[in-house]
Amino acid sequence: MDRQASERRGRRAETIAAWWLAAKGYRVLARRAATPWGEIDLVCRQGACVVFVEVKARQSVAAALESLGPRQRRRIADAARHYIGRHPPLSALDCRFDLVAIGRFGLPHHLVNAWTPGAF
Repeated sequence: MDRQASERRGRRAETIAAWWLAAKGYRVLARRAATPWGEIDLVCRQGACVVFVEVKARQSVAAALESLGPRQRRRIADAARHYIGRHPPLSALDCRFDLVAIGRFGLPHHLVNAWTPGAF
């Protein structure tokens, strides 16, 4: 798959995930939030919790769930710290890291509290 097709597929997956989370009562605060440490796919709010969401689209949900490695988790946690630093009102909220896995067919799979970074 070429780079442009991958980009389109990623954007489509993020749109599906944003819609899915909004239907579950989450408020999407940002999409593709850029930081010096990389991009956060979705930043959402659910009650008194800010939720940083990584979206993975693969051939199957199982493959998507397995595709988030430790290095990427660290990068997302660093990006989240930076994002919260740039948005001080969010620092008073609890923080959580979720994963939305999207396969080629079927509904998205939302894994709540997919990982916990050290010393956030």
